[in-house]
Amino acid sequence: MLTCLRGGRIIDPANGGMRAGDLFIEDDRIVAGPVGRTADHTHDVSGKVIMAGGIDIHSHIAGGNVNTARLLLPELHPGQTPSPGNLPLSTARWSTFETGCLYAKMGFTTVVEPAVSPQHALQAHLELADTPIIDKATLTVLGNDDFLLSMLRAGEGANAIADYVGAALAATRGLGVKCINAGGATAFKYNARAFSLDDVVPHYGVTSRAIVEALQRAVTDLRIPHPLHLHMNNLGIAGNVETALATIEAARGLPLHLAHVQFYAYGTEGKRGFSSAAARLAEAVNAAKNITVDVGQVMFGPTVTVSLDVLRQYNGSRDARPNKWVIFDGDANGGGIVPYDYRRSDFYNAVQWACGLELFLLIDDPGRVLFTTDHPNGAPFTTYPDLLALLMSRDLRAEWLAETPRSVAEMTTLGSITREYTLEEIATMTRTAPAKLLGLADRGHLGAGARADVAVYDDGMDRARMFREAHLVLKNGDLVVRDGVVTHYRTGCTLEARPEFDRSIESRLDAYYDEVYRAPRHFFAVDADALPHTAFEQVCLRQ
Repeated sequence: MLTCLRGGRIIDPANGGMRAGDLFIEDDRIVAGPVGRTADHTHDVSGKVIMAGGIDIHSHIAGGNVNTARLLLPELHPGQTPSPGNLPLSTARWSTFETGCLYAKMGFTTVVEPAVSPQHALQAHLELADTPIIDKATLTVLGNDDFLLSMLRAGEGANAIADYVGAALAATRGLGVKCINAGGATAFKYNARAFSLDDVVPHYGVTSRAIVEALQRAVTDLRIPHPLHLHMNNLGIAGNVETALATIEAARGLPLHLAHVQFYAYGTEGKRGFSSAAARLAEAVNAAKNITVDVGQVMFGPTVTVSLDVLRQYNGSRDARPNKWVIFDGDANGGGIVPYDYRRSDFYNAVQWACGLELFLLIDDPGRVLFTTDHPNGAPFTTYPDLLALLMSRDLRAEWLAETPRSVAEMTTLGSITREYTLEEIATMTRTAPAKLLGLADRGHLGAGARADVAVYDDGMDRARMFREAHLVLKNGDLVVRDGVVTHYRTGCTLEARPEFDRSIESRLDAYYDEVYRAPRHFFAVDADALPHTAFEQVCLRQ
C-alpha cells in the first residue's frame, strides 16, 4: 500500500536538512517518489512539519524500581487513559499501556529503558511487551556484580571480561551496557556513604575507574554500537563537576556516553555553596569528541526519583517530598525510590533547572547532547513539550527565570545565553543523533529505505502545544495517532544487540549460579518462549 504525506515541510537533518514536498511510504518503509503510480492514501499536511519518529534513549519505564514507585505513589497519576483489561499491568497507575500511548501522542516511536539488572530482565521485558505502539530496548546493568568484580580482583584479561559482558547481554536481550556508580553500590554494603572515581571497593580491591575502563573496553571490543552508558559517581552533590571532568579525561578518547549530566553540573560558589558549573562541563564536552551525553533536565513539579544507585538514593532519602521512600539492598545494585517535588521557589531546585538548560544551549553540537529528563528523575517525560519550547525561545526562558529566586540568576549563565534551537536542531537531538548513537540505521531519518516511523506536527507559534499532540503519527507506516488521539493500537518490536563471544564462559556462569542462587542460570534469562507476542530485532554490530 502506498501512502503520501502531501505538501509538508520535511525536517530531515540526515538527508539534507529541510525541504518542502511530499513524503511517500510503501507498507512499512519510506520510498522515493513513485513514477506513474497513484497513492492509495493521501494525507494533506500542507503547512505542517514532518519529522521522523522521536527516539528517547534514557527513560525508566519498566522494571522493579518503576513498579515500586507505582505502588508508593499512586496519587501522582490520577485520571489515566482507560486501557484494555486483558493486559496484565493495565490497572497499575502510570501503566505500561498508558506509557506507550503518551509517547506516541507526542510523536515518539522508540524508547530505551536504561537500567535493567540481569536478574530482573525477564520481568522488565514482560512489562515492555505490554507497552503498545512504540519499539523498546533495555540496557543491561553491570559494574557492581560479584562475578565481574571477582574477575577484576583476580586480574583476568580483557577477553574474558568481554566474554562475560557478551553472555550477560545475550541472556538479558539488552541493546547495550549501563554502569551505575561503578563499585559504589557494592561499597554501600560495607557501609560506605560516599564513593568516587579512585575509591577502592572493599573486599575486591578495585577502583571505580578500573571497573569503568574494563566495561568500556569490553563494549568496544564486542563492537556494540552504543558506547558504555555511564551513571557517574557522586550524583547530585555540590562540586561534583570535578567528578564529571575527571571521568571525561579517564575515557582516554574511547567512546563513552554520560547519562543525565545535569546532575553532575554543580559547583560550590555563593553563600549557599551551590552553583551552576554547567559552562565548565559543556566546555569539556565540546572539546572531547568521543563523549556524548544526555541531560536529565529538571522541570518544576512533583515526581519520583528511581535509581539503582542505592548509595545516593539512601543519602537523598532525608529530602523525600512527601516523606515516604523505599530503599532495598540486593544483588549488585539494589535500588531506591524517593519521591521529590522540584519547586520553582526553591533556590537549589531552580539552579538545577538552569543547569540543564545551560548544558543544552552551551554544548555546540546537538548531535552529542541527547534530549532526556531521566524520566521520572528530573521530570516525567510528559514535560518534553514544555522543555522543547524553552530551548526554542530565549524570551520564554527569561520569563521562567524571573519567577525563580533572585539569587538563582547570579549562580548561572542562563540569562546571558541567546541561543534558540531551530526545528532542524530539535530533529537532530531527538531523532538523528539517538538513532546513530544506538546503531539504528533505519530510524531517525526520512530517507528512502528508512522505517516509516513518522510524526507530523502543526507548525504553530506555541511550540509546547505543537509537540504535545502530534497531528499524525505513523508507526511502521501504520497510522496510530490523529490530532493527539491514539486511533489504533499495535505491537512494537524489542531491539537487542547480539555480540559474538566465547561460549566457554557459560559453563563458568552456570556453576556460579548453581552455587550462589541454587537455581539454574536459565531461570533468569529472557527466553523468547516467555514472550510469544514480542518480535526481537537485532541491531548490526559496528564494523
